[in-house]
Amino acid sequence: MKGETAGAIASNRYFDPDFQLPAVKILPGEFYATSEDQVLVAVLGSCVAVCLFDSQRGIGGMNHFLLPDQASAHHGVRIMEQLIEELLREGARRYQLEAKVFGAGNLPQELLRHDTTLRTVEFVHSYLDTEGIPLLAEDVMGPHARKVYIFPSSGQVQVKTLRSLHNDTIQQRELEYLLYLKRGEVLGPYDLFKK
Repeated sequence: MKGETAGAIASNRYFDPDFQLPAVKILPGEFYATSEDQVLVAVLGSCVAVCLFDSQRGIGGMNHFLLPDQASAHHGVRIMEQLIEELLREGARRYQLEAKVFGAGNLPQELLRHDTTLRTVEFVHSYLDTEGIPLLAEDVMGPHARKVYIFPSSGQVQVKTLRSLHNDTIQQRELEYLLYLKRGEVLGPYDLFKK
């Protein structure tokens, strides 16, 4: 994870020449929220990206994560709450949030059990239902990776299915993230469940 703690605010920024907008790349374990006219980008293999929007206020954000086992559900709650907290700091209203969910491709990875992607999607559905956040759209599961572009100020999303991969960068990033989670470093300096 290159020295970052899981659940970190994404810091990989660049200018996207295709959209003519500032862009932020969201890597596994990261999240980002903004009210600015930007594009947020994630390349998803087995991971899931949850995109949350307050379309009335033109604020949106995205996270990028995976839950390798039942015990890691606290990581899912943490990264969802961190994204929501960041959206609220930007001026969003929690009761106006809406969701779009992408990813969870069933890519061959030796560290993943076959039910990992399904468990992550089920967690997201359960979390959104519990929090009363409507799910407007999703493109999950299946055999392919995806590249997701979200436009936070409008709530629009573009998804490109990656039918073939030119290198193993996606899998390497996700495996590094999984190893990080399995070592227990996901808790970082604090744990949401400590009293």
